[in-house]
Amino acid sequence: MKNALVLGGGGPVGVAWEACAAYPLATLTAWRRLRRARLVAGESVLIVGIGGGVSAAALALAVRAGATVYATSRDAGKRARAVAAGAADAFDSGADWPVAVDVVVESVGPATWDRSVRALRPGGRLVVCGGTSGQTVELSLPRLFFKQIEIIGSTMGSYPEFATVTGMVAAGLPVAVDEVFTRADYPAALDRLAAGEQLGKVVLRHD
Repeated sequence: MKNALVLGGGGPVGVAWEACAAYPLATLTAWRRLRRARLVAGESVLIVGIGGGVSAAALALAVRAGATVYATSRDAGKRARAVAAGAADAFDSGADWPVAVDVVVESVGPATWDRSVRALRPGGRLVVCGGTSGQTVELSLPRLFFKQIEIIGSTMGSYPEFATVTGMVAAGLPVAVDEVFTRADYPAALDRLAAGEQLGKVVLRHD
């Protein structure tokens, strides 16, 4: 079903209602992260823990930017879906990652932190906006200064950035909608989220 959405006088007209419900916060947060990481065409980026809406949006944005994109997940199905969405490859989150990249997009925290830092090339940038496995990490200072890496914090975004991502969605930027539930199926939606089965946003219809 296609509906028009108008935001402040202009929005992603012709974009499906479900995508309009899913993109705002996730895509805005992902866009700010990649901007702060200064990702440019031709660079490589590793998205750690593909599955959530922000990570899925980061994948779409990085592909659109012309980067070589890699992803990690514990789930083989999510890894396959990441490759289908444009990733060059995807690796098991619990195994070694055979890449060295310019940018790592992190939101997992302690469970993957050390491998995320190790995955950076000299001069690489790690951008983080969450810690689903905990709030405290350790960092080897010699690795930080000898490799001359950057650790960058990021969250959400500005109104001008939101206007930018809305324009990109209107122009065809993919929005990862995992599954759409009716209001009556709300418990099933919560179960899917609790099990970590989603890739992208779970949307609840209220009509």
